[in-house]
Amino acid sequence: MFDRRLITHFNWTYLLLILMISGIGITNLYSATSSWTNAVQPIYLKQFYWLGIGLLIVVLISVFDYRHLKYLSLPMYGGNLLLLILVLVVGRTSMGATRWISLAGINVQPSEIMKIVIIVALASYFSEKEHLRGFSLRELIVPALMLGVPALLIMKQPDLGTALLVLCIGGTMALFAGVRRSAVAFLALSGFAAAFGGWFLLHDYQKQRILTFLNPERDPLGAGYHIIQSKIAVGSGGFSGLGFMKGTQSQLSFLPERHTDFAFSVFAEEWGMTGCLLLLVLYCLVVVWGLHIALRANDRFGMYLAIGVSSMLFWHIVVNLGMVIGLLPVVGVPLPLFSYGGTSMVTTMTGVGVLMNVGMRRFMF
Repeated sequence: MFDRRLITHFNWTYLLLILMISGIGITNLYSATSSWTNAVQPIYLKQFYWLGIGLLIVVLISVFDYRHLKYLSLPMYGGNLLLLILVLVVGRTSMGATRWISLAGINVQPSEIMKIVIIVALASYFSEKEHLRGFSLRELIVPALMLGVPALLIMKQPDLGTALLVLCIGGTMALFAGVRRSAVAFLALSGFAAAFGGWFLLHDYQKQRILTFLNPERDPLGAGYHIIQSKIAVGSGGFSGLGFMKGTQSQLSFLPERHTDFAFSVFAEEWGMTGCLLLLVLYCLVVVWGLHIALRANDRFGMYLAIGVSSMLFWHIVVNLGMVIGLLPVVGVPLPLFSYGGTSMVTTMTGVGVLMNVGMRRFMF
């Protein structure tokens, strides 16, 4: 029987925050693509439709008890690993990357699905394993393999940005589960060593991104063009911005990828520091509220699910904003709910649905 308390505990305020960010993003896309006259359907309308699909996903996920996911975690993980392998074998290649596979006529990006799947899988694992002193290196072998295998498959596509996000999500969940200081120190040293050795395993375009990050002016008309134009756009916004649809970098098409990776640059130029601070406050509330849901969850599985989704949102925000202002290399990570992209919107709204689900059932035992 349906429990009416589920409706009364539905977090409308959290959903309103999500809709506010999405609404600002769609408005920003309207400005960023207003000069595109040959588009069959405007980008901002497509994003609006994807938002509608995302809201439907939130409702559908909220209907069933999230605790059933615990028993589905293993087949979900195995199935998505199989899809990642199939991508490398029969996947569709676009712009030098093989990231999509066609299932029943629908193009699917398994690497995006893995962000949600790895959260469910690790939440199931950590909820069953508890160590008062924290996990040792030996006890971290299983979750490390759970993270490492899909990350390597995603890097082979190649998609360094998504692979790093999967690792960051898993690492954050592990830290919340508890890791011994000796293990943290060893992993940190190993990470630095791997960073030097891993340079020789990177593709040429990935090396160019890192070199461009360190010195964008080394190739101002090539690899450094994106970040240079992005920093000009962000800086020209000043305190109050140039005004809606009055940004020179975006309206005059100096800024590349202004509807996806660099959507925030368009917003910063038009609304300045004032608008950016407002948007950052909204994002901060979304992440902090997610952690609040985790603290109030009535079981460990729900807590780790909420932590995983919150970390997914957090790292997307940090990496994208760091990327557009030159603090991090350009790795093609979209800003959640803001950058254009159907896959990104569906993944984000799936995570939001999981958060809402955990929050709605905090009173159930």
